[in-house]
Amino acid sequence: MFPISFGSDNHSGVHFTVIAALQQINTGFCPAYGDDPLTRNVIERLEALFGGDCAAHLVMTGTGANVLALQSLIDSYNGIICAETSHINVDECGAVQKNTQARLIPVKTPDGKLTPELIAPRLLGNRDQHHSQPKIVSISQSTECGTLYSIEELKALADFTHENDMYLHIDGARLANAAVALDTDLKSMTRDIGADIISFGGTKNGLLFGEAIISFHPLITADLKYYRKQCNQLYSKMRFISAQYEAYLDRELWRSSATQANKMTALLAEELKKFPEIKIVRDAVVNSLHVIFPPEWTETLREKYMFYTWDESTGEVRLMCSFNSLEDHVREFVRDVKALAEKS
Repeated sequence: MFPISFGSDNHSGVHFTVIAALQQINTGFCPAYGDDPLTRNVIERLEALFGGDCAAHLVMTGTGANVLALQSLIDSYNGIICAETSHINVDECGAVQKNTQARLIPVKTPDGKLTPELIAPRLLGNRDQHHSQPKIVSISQSTECGTLYSIEELKALADFTHENDMYLHIDGARLANAAVALDTDLKSMTRDIGADIISFGGTKNGLLFGEAIISFHPLITADLKYYRKQCNQLYSKMRFISAQYEAYLDRELWRSSATQANKMTALLAEELKKFPEIKIVRDAVVNSLHVIFPPEWTETLREKYMFYTWDESTGEVRLMCSFNSLEDHVREFVRDVKALAEKS
């Protein structure tokens, strides 16, 4: 246990409001597998939040959300175009390939973001029977590199995918952080730009467990509920996911939690920029900051704080804040950095 961690927003605890919601629902008896009034109400609220005429499905994990969203739109001979740094390519242990039998087509990017120009060469030779047929472009918003697609970039990407008879999937494990950074609502950055299927994450933003899949093609993805069962993502005591999402939606807890995470990351970036020994790799736009410390600083700071190395070859590390990161945490970290600078 670390008293302060900048390792991941997964390192945070559970928001007290969510804990209270779980305690409140933990009484009496209730139908299982989502056949309960609370789950039906939460599903309706999620679908309304994203503009209606869509289908929401609750699952247990982010990997499960990605697998199911992709599975519902492709056949085994299809290909899924993604950034080389994407979660589905790097951090899901081949879960997408195992469950969908489709091929991932990773694309090298300078910043974790796909563009029509980067994707187009991967479509050459499409429809040849010897090749996996690209059918989905999968992006993360925000990206694993801490970057952010603008509304215009999302729209251009969706238009390009549709012009090429493909779908656009958005891994929204940190969709709340992206919405805060863009100062927009969830509908405007998903349905309105032409996304086909997305996830709306909760675990990285204060929930104990649970993610939501939103399909904007409910007829096409009607089989998703069966894949959910096959992929071990149908939670029997569904009300415990639903209670969390009810709290998450009430008074836009998802927004205030993400705002705190983004705000603390911005403060961290502002303070670290004062040290010429530190290289800020990318501006902090969401809750992820990538920096390069002098190697000896990294080693010393790790004795007290948790954070991960992003690139061993350069020494780039990733610092992340979450809903329960406090200004005191940031100030303490910066004081320790200042002490290292004074010794140098």
